[in-house]
Amino acid sequence: MTSAAQQLADTGQDLHRFLAVYRELYPDDVLSLREPVSRDQDVTAAVWSLAARGQHPALMFERVEGLSGPLLTNLFASRERVGRMLGGVSPAGIHAEYQARSRRMVEPRERQSGAVTQHVVSGDVDLNAVPTIRHFATDRGPYITNAIIVAEDREAGIGNLSYHRSMLHSRSEIATSLHSRGHLWRMLQAVQAKGRPLPVAMVIGAHPLFMLAGAARLPYGVDERRVAGGLFGAPLEVVRTPKYGIAVPAHAEYVLEGVIDPEARAEEGPFGEFTGYSSDRSTNNLLRVETLLHRDDAWLLDVVGGNSAEHLNLGRIPRESEMVEKLKERFPGVTAVHYPSSGTHFHAYVALKQSRPGEARQVMLGLLGWDPYLKTVVAVDEDVDITRDEEVLWALATHLQPHLDVVMVEGLPGSALDPSASGVGTTSRMGLDATRGPNFDGIRARIDDAAMARAAALLARAR
Repeated sequence: MTSAAQQLADTGQDLHRFLAVYRELYPDDVLSLREPVSRDQDVTAAVWSLAARGQHPALMFERVEGLSGPLLTNLFASRERVGRMLGGVSPAGIHAEYQARSRRMVEPRERQSGAVTQHVVSGDVDLNAVPTIRHFATDRGPYITNAIIVAEDREAGIGNLSYHRSMLHSRSEIATSLHSRGHLWRMLQAVQAKGRPLPVAMVIGAHPLFMLAGAARLPYGVDERRVAGGLFGAPLEVVRTPKYGIAVPAHAEYVLEGVIDPEARAEEGPFGEFTGYSSDRSTNNLLRVETLLHRDDAWLLDVVGGNSAEHLNLGRIPRESEMVEKLKERFPGVTAVHYPSSGTHFHAYVALKQSRPGEARQVMLGLLGWDPYLKTVVAVDEDVDITRDEEVLWALATHLQPHLDVVMVEGLPGSALDPSASGVGTTSRMGLDATRGPNFDGIRARIDDAAMARAAALLARAR
């Protein structure tokens, strides 16, 4: 671990300490905006404007109208920054490092108090005290985009973390969607069968490694809080919520405690989703909040919505890491896997060195079968830089014959948020074999390294 990485690790699990040290180490990677901005779309507009210039710094808004404290956003927009969070690895090393750390699961360590218990309100909760902003003109209103819901089944010894878009419904209620139909949905169905609500806690803002753990892909019953311990290399420090005793990060910014009533409904949406479209597809669940906890100097840690680099990276990195590991275990010829931002969560590129004809098809079908979000996989040779869309498009243009190199499968489950999917949520999937193949006739034009070095020196002197 590098010196900088060790300094970040030494900040522990407190977001404020982490950012203070990160700012010292990488001052050009954190942009502070001190002028007042509106809570209606100004934050998203700033992120989009910077991204159009190819810039993805972490953004600290010191003064947002209607918010009592600062707003931090765009933390996950840069893969270089995520690599620094994971011990100083390069972007290419993120997959392996994430998998290695997440496999070393550690049980949480309970504390009697923490930063998040500095201010506790029980009973008459006013959620107007929780900061929210509107991200897109097409959103129904202000949203909580960094809502990690924690649920526990003490009898079965099961805990679960998952992200769910959420908006204020009333003074003490939140409308949210469980459209992923994942583990939280399964836990809700279980308590509904018993005629009970589901106690939950909503964490709004915590250390970025906790946030990465919340996006982990795990079997049912495996607790993401243990993954957080693996990512930290130390137990996740937790406190119990006052009423239901749910273990939440001791250093969180805000925590809401309450119950999801399986029978209650509250409309929410449309909301700008990862597809780049505003979606009103929702399960319209209702969370009744009974306790509000927050630290005295709480920040709003926002996740930029829509098809922003941050939203896509946060959701993709854990899934990519799992897919890369599976593919390389089964197919050692795979050299790289990349989910391009241009394809949201629906496209993946795979580079490989084929050892026999047809191997690219096997790899593509494996990835299309394992990842429920994917609709299209493009396979290319190992010399194609799959982090660049233009290189993959060049391979498609020069290597692929549609009648020979396209594989399609119909009627598979897809993402509920895919605007092109049928009303029942099924999708077709496609593999595009853009490898050269055994009978390919062509030699890639290239320039010697020495000539490129001479050109670089010449151009440098010309400045």
